[in-house]
Amino acid sequence: MNKYIDLIQQTFDFPTKEFTVENNELHFNGVNLMEIIETYGTPLKLSYLPKISENIQNAKTFFGNAIEKHDYKGKYTYCYCTKSSHFSFVLDEALKNDIHIETSSTFDIPLVRSLYEQGKITKQTYIVCNGFKRELYKQYITELLNDGFVNCVPVLDNLTEIDYYLEHVKVPFQVGIRIAADEEPKFGFYTSRLGVRYNDILSLYEEKIKDNPNVSLKMLHFFINSGIRDTAYYWSELTRFIQKYVDLKKIAPSLDTMDIGGGWPIKTNVFFDYDYQYMAEQIIKNIKWMCAKNNTVEPNIFTEFGSYTVGESGAVLYSILDEKLQNDKELWYMIDGSFITQLPDSWGLNQKYIMLAINNWDEEYHNINLGGLTCDSMDYYNSEAHQFNIYLPNPKEGKKQYLGFFHTGAYQESLGGYGGIQHCLIPAPKHVIIDRDTDGSIKHWLFAPEQTSESMLKTLGYVK
Repeated sequence: MNKYIDLIQQTFDFPTKEFTVENNELHFNGVNLMEIIETYGTPLKLSYLPKISENIQNAKTFFGNAIEKHDYKGKYTYCYCTKSSHFSFVLDEALKNDIHIETSSTFDIPLVRSLYEQGKITKQTYIVCNGFKRELYKQYITELLNDGFVNCVPVLDNLTEIDYYLEHVKVPFQVGIRIAADEEPKFGFYTSRLGVRYNDILSLYEEKIKDNPNVSLKMLHFFINSGIRDTAYYWSELTRFIQKYVDLKKIAPSLDTMDIGGGWPIKTNVFFDYDYQYMAEQIIKNIKWMCAKNNTVEPNIFTEFGSYTVGESGAVLYSILDEKLQNDKELWYMIDGSFITQLPDSWGLNQKYIMLAINNWDEEYHNINLGGLTCDSMDYYNSEAHQFNIYLPNPKEGKKQYLGFFHTGAYQESLGGYGGIQHCLIPAPKHVIIDRDTDGSIKHWLFAPEQTSESMLKTLGYVK
């Protein structure tokens, strides 16, 4: 008999640090998922908080090792990109690790205020303010600066943004400039819509910053959509960015920080083999070499990791409601949720996640397609990142089958419209938080119940 467990062990180097099987049931970071399902039911989303701290500490170690190895003179600062997940429990866990914050839009600033009022951050915490800024966003940033948030750094996204700060900020302040990097060759545009053109950087500094005693240039900012990957495109764009930093540093003595953005990938399949330490070392090595070549002081390094911080902490668990054979070869498992509303990246970006059965690992497996509950023909999931087919156990009659999608912790709630209305009025699933006590024992609690019809009717105007 071809068992599901045999398939997984033959396909991957399994078990892994994160995934083990005991008594034919899957454990995720040591958490028995069947116990969670038996307690809360499905569909449910879960957040395993210790993974957030683990990844932050790993990144600090990787860059710390690289700095020590290459005798690099600058310091490393870890910022969390809040747009990946704004939930309070995510920020609470992340901020335990002596990190700083990157914002991207107006309502991030009230969130920053709340964290300060709770004592989670101080006025010395770096608040790196990115994005193309509407009037209210600039107003909120200005208020932070005037209130003594000395390390709030608005990153200029165009040539006129600084005019607002020069008029309204009443204390000395620092700014950054975002460079408009070239997009990947296969992208629909040549240059990012965000940031200032390379050719305009020096003139922006000289005309609006250089001779103004109230403002100083702190940071040059860089980000590309493909993320930090070992490709010719990445290294080419990074080299171009470092050269612009070196050129700008010659006329801007206050410039001391290089923000290389986010984009460290997370595991989207079980045999993920990205070498984080190697990439950190190569980044540090390249910056150091180009600075030495140009007699430039080595800059401090900022990163803005979002998905890397929170992505691997998340999972979504479903049960199979029924199976349907739609022709001679297309067998469907219908889940008790929706991919479009609950894992929107799987629909919008064809993003693949780690998908594994939760139970029945000793049963035979078969090839299936997964269907969601909306009436949309695109509400399906039918291939894995490592292969063209999906295989799940074929349990004996009367046995319930559960499955999970893993490393779903970034972006999915906000893209899916958390707390609002979604396609076909599919409710948001319950959300469970999992943590560990100081003795290592697992604890879990319900963060939010499944969305109710009453909340949707209120949003739609049926309940006054």
